[in-house]
Parts: sequence; structure tokens; C-alpha cells
Amino acid sequence: MDALVSKYSPVELDAALAEDSDDEVSSSLPQTVSFILPPIDQPAKFLRAMTDDHANPAAPIKLKHGTTTLAFKFQGGVIVCTDSRATQGSWIASQTVKKVIEINPYLLGTMAGGAADCQYWLTYLGMECRLHQLRHKRLISVAAASKILANLVYSYKGMGLSMGTMLTGVGHGGVFGLYYVDSDGNRVEGNLFCVGSGQTFAYGVLDRGYKWDLTEEEALELGRRSILAATHRDAYSGGYINLYHIKEDGWVHHGFNDTNPIFWKQKLEKGEFQNVSTTLDA
Repeated sequence: MDALVSKYSPVELDAALAEDSDDEVSSSLPQTVSFILPPIDQPAKFLRAMTDDHANPAAPIKLKHGTTTLAFKFQGGVIVCTDSRATQGSWIASQTVKKVIEINPYLLGTMAGGAADCQYWLTYLGMECRLHQLRHKRLISVAAASKILANLVYSYKGMGLSMGTMLTGVGHGGVFGLYYVDSDGNRVEGNLFCVGSGQTFAYGVLDRGYKWDLTEEEALELGRRSILAATHRDAYSGGYINLYHIKEDGWVHHGFNDTNPIFWKQKLEKGEFQNVSTTLDA
């Protein structure tokens, strides 16, 4: 086993990784992993010019992304909740996308931006976390896992990656963690994040109802209600509500439920969403 781990273990990360976490992490992007780039002298410059970018609004390839994902810590662990709509421009491509990626029984990642980028790098991160567990005989911390992910995607900064993910879970010693990581290599720790085109609507509900001492049922309902608000107001969010609760012994899935009956239950039983009529006008 040691020979196998040694064969597939990549080069050492910089000293900043070791300082950032208590775990002895020695994992980074191996030299054998590479992607085919445009056959030109400056592929990064070419990709920036051809894709939708703040510096070039007239770019010929418009990459429109829409989603709503959220995660927050409270006294009982971490709640993770997302919608399930995938869009291609103004066209709804799917209503059943699973935007919570189960990295292992203790770690979850959310998907916002390019689905392929999020799925690939979070899957690759799962392999790195497993190697760490085999090497050190203990779970990797969320801080260390997020640092590995940030270093991985930073290696391709400017190459056209599109990823805004939240990495959360419970690590060695039962310590919960929540980090935002994007394709520019940014990495931020926090207690509450929303990512996606519907984030402003979700934040409106979260900011009103969030507190540290929520009960489990209150926290689950807050996550569900926040995503529901985003699916109601944001055209690029919708479909199903995917809900998870991370506890000390790992994550628990609380359903992949259609937003339509949830919406009408809130409307009819609690009197919310007053902009929607319950009667047909002549």
C-alpha cells in the first residue's frame, strides 16, 4: 500500500499549506495531470478574449450561468442546500442537476459556474482526501482540503475555468469547516455563504432568520426556505431543493424535493408570496 501511495502521491505543496492547517498535508497537482490547450502561443490570452469576461463584454462566447447554492454553520453542524436548474444561456437545459457533490462521507462540495469544472476538481479532491487518510490514518481537516482545492485551480488561473464552490464538512477531531473557493484560487472561511445568480434572494431570507443557536428543524427549514425564495425570484434557479445536514459522524441527506408543492404549502398554510394569486381572475 505504501508503494501505491508513493506512486500516485503528487509533489509537496508550499509551506503556506502546512501553516494553514494542523494536518500534515503533502498533496498538490501532480505533474502528469494536464489539459489540451488551444494550439497558439498564448492560450490564456486567447481564452480570455473568446469567452465572456468583465474585461471583454463583446466576447463571442457568452457563458451565462445561473444557480443558487448556500451553506451555513450553526450549533448542530452545517446545512447545505441548493436548487437543481441548469441553464445554457436563456434556455433551461435541466431541472434535475445534483449540485451537491459528495466528496466522501464527511465532506461536501457545491456546484456553481461550469458543471464540468466543479465535478472534475471536486472528484479529484476526493482522491487527494482519500490518499491523505491512507497516509496519516485520520480524516483530513476541511481547512486542508479547501487549501488543496484552491492550489489546484490556481494552477489554471486565466485558462477559462469557471467555478464557485463551497467546501464544507467535518474533519479530524470533529471540527466543522466551511470555505468558499473559486476558480481564481480565492479561498475564504466563513459561517454563511450563498453563491449563484439567486444569491441575493437567498441572502434576504438567511440574514433575517439566521442565528447560531438554531435547532436542527429550524436550520433545515431556513435552508429550504432560502432556496425557495431564490427559485421564485431568479429565472436561472429552480427545479428541486437538495438539502443536506452535516453532523459529527458525517452528512445526512434530507431529500431532493420538487419546489412546486413546497411553494404552495408555504403560500397556502403560511400566507407567504403575496405577489401570487390563489384565484383565477376573469
